Amino acid sequence: MYTIEMAHAHMRQLQELANRSRAHHPAAARRTDKARKAGKKA
Repeated sequence: MYTIEMAHAHMRQLQELANRSRAHHPAAARRTDKARKAGKKA
């Protein structure tokens, strides 16, 4: 079962990854936004 808490934890992980990689890979933020939108549709 996929809960809101699980989804929230995954979102936090994606955000932290984007924050860490943004300085080295500016495109990472855009890829994370696409993944985030796709995740909401699922």
